[in-house]
Amino acid sequence: MSNPKAGRSLPLSEAMTISAQAIGEVMDGRSLTEVLEQLDAHEKPIVQSLTFDALRKWVRSHEFIAQFIPKSPPAPVEHLLSVAIALFLQGNQDGKGYAAHTIVDQAVNACSQYEPTMYAKGLVNAVLRKVSLTIQPTEGEKRYPPDPIPMFVPPWWRAKLKKNYSQVWQSLLIQQGQRAPLILRVNAKQYLRSEYESLLSQAGISSSPIEELAGVKLSSALLLSEPVPVADLPGFYSGAVSVQDAGAQLAAVLLDPQPGEWILDACAAPGGKTAHLLELADCEMLALELDGQRLGKISGNLDRLRLQSNRVSITRGDASKAAWWNGKPFDKILLDAPCSASGIVSRHPDIPFLRREADVKSLQQRQHGILTQAWKMLKPEGLLLYVTCSVFPEEGELQAAGFMAEHGNAVRLSAPGQILPSGINDGFFYALFKKNGP
Repeated sequence: MSNPKAGRSLPLSEAMTISAQAIGEVMDGRSLTEVLEQLDAHEKPIVQSLTFDALRKWVRSHEFIAQFIPKSPPAPVEHLLSVAIALFLQGNQDGKGYAAHTIVDQAVNACSQYEPTMYAKGLVNAVLRKVSLTIQPTEGEKRYPPDPIPMFVPPWWRAKLKKNYSQVWQSLLIQQGQRAPLILRVNAKQYLRSEYESLLSQAGISSSPIEELAGVKLSSALLLSEPVPVADLPGFYSGAVSVQDAGAQLAAVLLDPQPGEWILDACAAPGGKTAHLLELADCEMLALELDGQRLGKISGNLDRLRLQSNRVSITRGDASKAAWWNGKPFDKILLDAPCSASGIVSRHPDIPFLRREADVKSLQQRQHGILTQAWKMLKPEGLLLYVTCSVFPEEGELQAAGFMAEHGNAVRLSAPGQILPSGINDGFFYALFKKNGP
C-alpha cells in the first residue's frame, strides 16, 4: 500500500505480530508468497505491506538492533523489532507513516499477542524509543541519514553484482529496495490503451502510458501514479486489464503471435504471458506447467480475461521431458525458464533471503535441459524466445551463448538481452532464436 494508513483492516499491533511471524517463516526457507496466500483477504494487504518493508529495510533495522541490544535477541523479538523499525524508516522517507508513539505503543501491544515475545515488552519499548529519537529527532536536530543500500543480499549475491555490473551494482540494489510501481496490461481484445486510460481517469485514477522498453514498443502498458487495489480498477473482474510488469510484457510482443499459429508456453504459471499472447492474436496455445498447485492459476486468469476457448490447452508436464507432448511441432515457443528471480526483488523482497549460491548452478542446469528439449519440439523456421527474470549472466547471456554453441541450426535474432531493473520494469533477460532447418 502506498499509504500505510489507507485501507487498514487489522489493528496495527495484530498486523505487526502476523508480519513478524511471516518473516520467521521466510527465515526458515519458506516463500513469502506461500505464507501470504494463507491469510484471509482482510489481513493480507497490511501484512504484506509491513513484511515487504521490513525485508527491504533489513540492513538498516539490524544496524539499530545491534546498536541498542548488545546481545542479539531471540528471533521472534528480532523480527518484531525489524517490522517496527521499518515503520519508523518509512515515515522518515515519505512523511506518510504512523506517529512515533503509535509505532511504539502498537509494537508493545504486539508483544502480548504472541507467547515467544510476551516477556520482551520492556525491551521492545526501550529499543524503539531510542530508535525513534535517532530517526525522528526533535525539530532543529540533525536527522539520521538513510542507508544508501538498505536491501539485504547475501555476500555471494553482492559479489556477483559487483563482478558483472561494476559501475551500477549499488544503484541496482538501491532500485530493488524500492516499492515496485503498479503497472497494468490492457486487454487488447477489450480496449485500446487510450480507451482504458479514459476509464481510469473517470474513476479518479491517474495513469500514463509506457510507450517502449529496451527499444521494443509496448501498446498496452500503463503506469499508475499511485497503486490502488485491483478491485478499484474499472472492469478488472471482467478481464479489461491485468497487473503485469513492463519488462514481462515484452515477452508476447517479441514472440509476435499470429492467427492460427501453434504456440507453447513452456513454463506457464500463473498464466500472464499465456494470456498476453492470446490477447494479441487468435493463436492456438498449449500452456504447460509442472506445479499442479499453480496450474489452476492459469485457468483462473484465462477465465477472468475471457480467453478460454477450444484453441487453448492447459497441461501438467515437465518441460525438460517429452512425455506430455503429442509429437506435433510448435510454430513458436515461449520459454520463461525457472531461475533465481534475482531481477524481481522489488516485488518479492524475500528472494535474497531464500536463495543459496548453489541454487544458481542447479537452475542453470535445469534451464539447459528445458532449452534442449524445447528446441526438439520446434518446427524448422520456428521461433523460440528464452526468458528469465534474472540479472545473473549464468542464467542469461552465458546460457544463450552456450545454447548457440551446441546448436548449429540456431540463429539468434534481435532481442533486448539483459534488461536491468528500473523505475518501470523488473530485471529480465531475453534471447530470441530461429530454427534454421531440422
